[in-house]
Amino acid sequence: MWQDRVKGVATRIENSAATRVVMRKSLSRNPNMMRTMIGIGLVLILVLSYAVYSNTLDSEYYGYTTTNEEVELDMQETEEGSAEWYSTTISAITWINVSVSGAPEGSSIQVEAFGTEWYYSPLLGSPGAKNFNCRHSLSADSGQVSESCELAVLHEKISEGGEDRLLGLVLNELPIGGLGYLHSDDSTSAEVQARELIERSEVIVTWRVKVLEDGEPVASEGVEVSVSVVTHELVSVHEFKLDPVQESVYSLATLVGCFSLLLIIPLTVYFSVVYKTKKDERVRLETPEVKG
Repeated sequence: MWQDRVKGVATRIENSAATRVVMRKSLSRNPNMMRTMIGIGLVLILVLSYAVYSNTLDSEYYGYTTTNEEVELDMQETEEGSAEWYSTTISAITWINVSVSGAPEGSSIQVEAFGTEWYYSPLLGSPGAKNFNCRHSLSADSGQVSESCELAVLHEKISEGGEDRLLGLVLNELPIGGLGYLHSDDSTSAEVQARELIERSEVIVTWRVKVLEDGEPVASEGVEVSVSVVTHELVSVHEFKLDPVQESVYSLATLVGCFSLLLIIPLTVYFSVVYKTKKDERVRLETPEVKG
């Protein structure tokens, strides 16, 4: 019995020694492959991480803030008793909101701008609108359907009775939410660019609202109109900044993950070969020699 135990221990010692020999042989066959791959990966990770870090310190992008204030216009009747009103603005405007209540059902509500063109669509501002934009319509072969705004001086809507609303976009170059970004060399030139953008957008526009039946204005009695616009004035300019430490950690984690995926296949092949070699060596050692 004890002879079998001694024999088993001796066999395990021989297998362990054989395994060490196999590992040394495997590494000696290609000693530089793994070190080269890991070294190149670490160098690339460090270089790319530093590139991300340096770009977050000086992005050359600047944000500018505007007032984004809604202003109610004082609409004046063109002719007393006639459903025709006008008002003039000298501001940088993004949105115009026209509400008409009390217009006869089926009558035509026209909103005209003297001095600029503006965008309008019945879907503009609708929460259920999908694949909708006021800049560019999608191509027909894109597989998507897009409703785009119409750019014109005059837009019209047929009254459905009750309260009718027309929402339009005047200038889409301005930051609709009151915060925009631009690329510039320094903060001084960025402020100049932002100020020039606002000043270019400050145009004199006369807004005229009409309610027509058979091409003639209806009586203004019982018809109420409300027009408001969203104006923009430059408030401040600030440099766009990211947290360099946070961005470096994110980039480092991404790069490590990418290079880990690249190393999985060669490492899997390498360890598979090592395992197969150990297994073959163990089988060879456990197989009794055939005596002639």
